Amino acid sequence: MRDARAGELPGIGELRVAAYRAGGLLSASPGYAEVLRGLGIAGTGEVLVAEENGRIAGTVMLEPFHRFSEIARSSGEAEVRALAVAPHEQHRGAGRALVAAVIERATVRGVHRLLLSAQPAMTAAQHLYRLAGFTRLPELDWRPAPGLSLLVFGLVLPQEAASTDRQRPAPPPAANPNHLTRQACKTPRSAEPRLDRNQCDHHTYRRLYTAAAHWLTTLCD
Repeated sequence: MRDARAGELPGIGELRVAAYRAGGLLSASPGYAEVLRGLGIAGTGEVLVAEENGRIAGTVMLEPFHRFSEIARSSGEAEVRALAVAPHEQHRGAGRALVAAVIERATVRGVHRLLLSAQPAMTAAQHLYRLAGFTRLPELDWRPAPGLSLLVFGLVLPQEAASTDRQRPAPPPAANPNHLTRQACKTPRSAEPRLDRNQCDHHTYRRLYTAAAHWLTTLCD
């Protein structure tokens, strides 16, 4: 699975047309073949391809919301367009892999809801969509041309873990060991040795006080 290269887009367009024709999906709207040929050329979407033995076996396009979107209505939505597998490559898993790839790409792009349209006759594709978690949105069904009805499916995508991490409160700053050492050396006055002058003569008091001062200095070095 990879992104299509610019020079491959014309051939990908023809693959779409061949797949739709093989499934009888252009009879109601033959002019849609030109739309299939042109998808992705204007740079409004990301075209993905499934490659088998150096040949393109299938394709799908992720199209973010824009002013001419068919069913997406906000920047948090995107559309899956033109899932197609070459007739001789069908029933080998390429379609399922393409659906998984476009969902992954949409998730990475931060899409909140993924939408797609499908003809009623696209039973195999609808089965893949349902297996991937898409559900029907009948309130969004539409008719792009007389005699052609499209069913809409949608999938709400999980948000990226990075977005969740940004909402978490920052951990408290790590304690500064140097600060703790300095604090430990600030011995409270209540902890200092106390001497009863009435119980010691002058020389004994000076010796004891000098020893206590030396002990405190050693502790804080």
